[in-house]
Amino acid sequence: MTLLRQRIREALANPALQSALDKNAERRKEVRARAFASLPDEGRPLKERAHAIRQAVMDDLDALLETFVRNAERNGIRVHRARDAAAARRIVLEILQTHETRLVAKSKSMVSEEIGLNEALEAAGMRVVETDLGEFIVQLRGEKPAHIITPAVHLRREDVGRTFAEKLGIPYTTDVSVMNAAARRTLREVFLRAEAGISGVNFGVAESGTLCIVTNEGNGRMVTTLPKVHIALMGMERLVPTLDDLAVMLDLLPRSATGQKLTTYVSLLNGPRRPDDPDGPQERHLILLDNGRGALREGPLHDALLCIRCGACLNACPTFREMGGHAYVGDRGQPTPYPGPIGSVVSPGLFGVEHFGHLAKACTLCGACAEACPVGVPLPDLLLEVRREWVETRPPETRGSRLGMRAYAWMMTHPEAYRLLRKAAALGMRLLPRKDGWLTWLPAPLNAWTKTRHFPIMDGRRWTVDGRRWMGEGRPWTVDGGQWTVDDRMRTSHAAPRTSQSMPIFSAEVTGLNGEVIRCTPDTLGQALSDWLCAKEARTVLIPPGEGLPAGVRAALRERGLHPVEASLPAADPARQEQLEALAEAEAGIAVAAAGLASTGTVVLVGEREQPQTSSLLPPISAVILREADIHRDLQSFLKAGGGEFIGEKSAVMLVSGPSRTADIEMTLTIGVHGPGTVGIFVV
Repeated sequence: MTLLRQRIREALANPALQSALDKNAERRKEVRARAFASLPDEGRPLKERAHAIRQAVMDDLDALLETFVRNAERNGIRVHRARDAAAARRIVLEILQTHETRLVAKSKSMVSEEIGLNEALEAAGMRVVETDLGEFIVQLRGEKPAHIITPAVHLRREDVGRTFAEKLGIPYTTDVSVMNAAARRTLREVFLRAEAGISGVNFGVAESGTLCIVTNEGNGRMVTTLPKVHIALMGMERLVPTLDDLAVMLDLLPRSATGQKLTTYVSLLNGPRRPDDPDGPQERHLILLDNGRGALREGPLHDALLCIRCGACLNACPTFREMGGHAYVGDRGQPTPYPGPIGSVVSPGLFGVEHFGHLAKACTLCGACAEACPVGVPLPDLLLEVRREWVETRPPETRGSRLGMRAYAWMMTHPEAYRLLRKAAALGMRLLPRKDGWLTWLPAPLNAWTKTRHFPIMDGRRWTVDGRRWMGEGRPWTVDGGQWTVDDRMRTSHAAPRTSQSMPIFSAEVTGLNGEVIRCTPDTLGQALSDWLCAKEARTVLIPPGEGLPAGVRAALRERGLHPVEASLPAADPARQEQLEALAEAEAGIAVAAAGLASTGTVVLVGEREQPQTSSLLPPISAVILREADIHRDLQSFLKAGGGEFIGEKSAVMLVSGPSRTADIEMTLTIGVHGPGTVGIFVV
C-alpha cells in the first residue's frame, strides 16, 4: 500500500504524464460516445445480449472449451493447454527452438505480458520485437505498457521523438507522421525476416474453432501471415459459442476500445496454410492459458472473467485518468499487466489478493467503470469484494480504527444523525475557500483529498457541483434491479436489406474511413483499375495467381504499362524468403472480395488458392474488387446469408475496413502504418 501511494504521488506530480493522460481521456470519451450513438438506444440492448453471451460461456466453459479445441484441431491448429505461466513459456520456447528461431515478431498480447514471455525468449537468445506501434515505443524505452489498448498513453509526442532519436537514430522531431514512418521502416524488416510470429487472441469461436484477432495497424495480419510459424496466446475464458455471438462482440469491442464501428482488420483464422493456399504460415499453434482462471471462476470474483479487454473502464475511471497505468503495482513494487478498475480485480484474482488486493483501495466506487463496460461486469461490487478479502489478509486493525469505523457505520445507518451531520458540514463549508463551485481546501485529516483535487460543496440537502447532483439516487451500475436482462426480440432484429439500400451506406462508410469507392461495370473494370493505379503512380502490382482476377483485368493492366506480379509464396526457404522480399517491393496490390458490409464499409477477403493475403497486405496501395450484389447490410446479415458456413471453410478470412491506421501517439490519427495507406474499392 505504501508503494502504491508513492507511485500515485509521483504520477500526480508529473506534469508531462498529466498532460498525456488528459488528452487521451477527453479524446476517448468523445469518440466512444459518437460510436455508440450509431447503435439503437446507444447500444443498451446489444450490451445486454453481450452480457448474456459471456455469462453463458462462463456457465458452460468446460464443454465449450472441449468443443473449441476439437474444432480447432480439426482445422489443423495445434492446441496446447498451459496450466500456469511457466508451462506456457516452456511450450512457446519448445516450438521456437524446434524451428531454430532467431527473430520473433509479436503483435500486442496482454497474455504474453502476464506470463513474462519476452524476457524468457530473450534469455534463450532470441530477438523479440513488439510490432504494435505503442508496444514498440514502450519496448524501446524499456517500459511496460501503461494501458490495455494504448500502451504508450503516458507519453507525449516529445517523449516519443526523443526515444526515436536515441534508439532509431533519426533526427529529433515531434511530427507524428514522420515518427510513424520511421517505425514502419524499422518494423518492415522484422516482418519480412522473422521466422515466427506471436499474437494474442481476442475471441475463440467454439462452433468453428476460429481464432479472432482485431487490429488497426496491420501488424496483426503481418505476424499471423508472413512468418512460417504463428503462435497464438489465449486466456481460456475468451470464448464465444458461435459466429453470430462473435458478431455481437465485434459490434461492441471496437466501439468501447477505440471508438470505431469496426477495427480496420478483423482476422478470422481457422488453420495453417493448406497445400493449395498461396501464402500463410506452415504451422499455427494455440496456447490456451489457465494461470489461475479456473480458480477465479470458482470464487466470488468470477464475474471478472466476463471482461473482453476493451479498456473502456480505464478510460472512464477518474482514478486511472490521474495516476496512469504504471502506478498500479503490487506490495513489493511488481507491476501488473492489468491496470485500472478491471486490473484491480483481475490482478488480485490471478496473482494473489495478498499481493495486489490493495489496488482496489485506489477506487472511489463512483461506478463510471461499470457504466462504461459493454458486457456488464459489476466492477464496483467486485472491487468491494477484493477490499473485503484484502482486509482479511491484513493484521488486526488498531483500536482507534475500529472505533472510527463503528462510529461511521452507526452514523450511516441512522438517517437523522446523518442529516444532522450533513447540515453541520454545510454550515462549516461556508467558511472554507472555494472556486467555481468546489472547495479548494479542507482541514486535516481531510486535506489529504484537497492536496490534489477539489471537493464538492454540501448544501445541507445534497452534494452539488454547480447546482447539479453529484451522485444519483441509485447505484449507477445497477440495471433492471441489478440484473442484465436480454430482450429476445433483439436476437432477430437484423433483417437482410436490399442491395439498393446498402450501396449508398457502404460508399459513405468507406469514404469516412479515408477510402475511395469507384463504380464500374464488368466491361469497364480493367480500365478503371488501370487509370486509378496509374494516377497513384504505381508500377508493379501484386495480383491473384491463376484465374483469381476477373477476365480482361490482367490484359488491361499490361496495356497501360503496369507490371502485374502473381502474389504467392513458396512453402520452403530460401525461395520463400527471396520471393517475400521481392513482393514487398510492389507499389500496389489487387484483391477480390467475397462480400461487403455496408454498415462499417468493410470488405470480406479470403486467404485461399487464388486469393493471396499478401496482395492486400504488403503494398502501400490496395485495390479491392467487389460485386455490388455481394454487399450486405452488416456482419449479421452476411452470416445469415450463408457467411458462417463460408468462413468455416477457409483457412483465413479477413474483414478489412479502410486503410491501416494508428493513434498511439497522443491520440493523433495517422493513416497508413504497416498495411496499405491507400485503399480503393471497385464496386462492379
